[in-house]
Amino acid sequence: MDVNPQASVTQPVSARRRYPDAPLVGVAAAVFNARGEVLLVQRSRPPRAGSWGLPGGLLDLGEALADGARREVREECGIEIAIGGLAGIFEPITFDAAGKVEYHYIVIDYWASWVSGEPQPGDDAAAVRWVAPEDLDACALLPDSYAVIRRAHECWRQAAR
Repeated sequence: MDVNPQASVTQPVSARRRYPDAPLVGVAAAVFNARGEVLLVQRSRPPRAGSWGLPGGLLDLGEALADGARREVREECGIEIAIGGLAGIFEPITFDAAGKVEYHYIVIDYWASWVSGEPQPGDDAAAVRWVAPEDLDACALLPDSYAVIRRAHECWRQAAR
């Protein structure tokens, strides 16, 4: 019997996002352009449809974390990035009115630099935009997102020196 360990990489896997059986692993990236602005996406799907956050999504089976972050940014924003390093871990958990876990993600956040492409909304993004760090308050981000962006921006600044 031949077993191909790479077969799972190319086959799509569907995980139940709402009321999952286990936490789902996601990846995201705080991407900075040459001016130090961070790229944000406006979500088009639950949870948090209409809200702003970092581009990202679920990791595919067999996919390395950094590869998943690059893929998600490409799918959501249409740009290419260079991963710099880890910026943090974000664990959003949403409970329904009865107290059951409705959504549970573990998101590995990277910081990255823009390489090429013009940001355009794609995949599950309703809109994308570059935002200066001093203008983030207008985006009503989750507190954990602010913290990740601050850490990521500092890492990006250190690397740019």
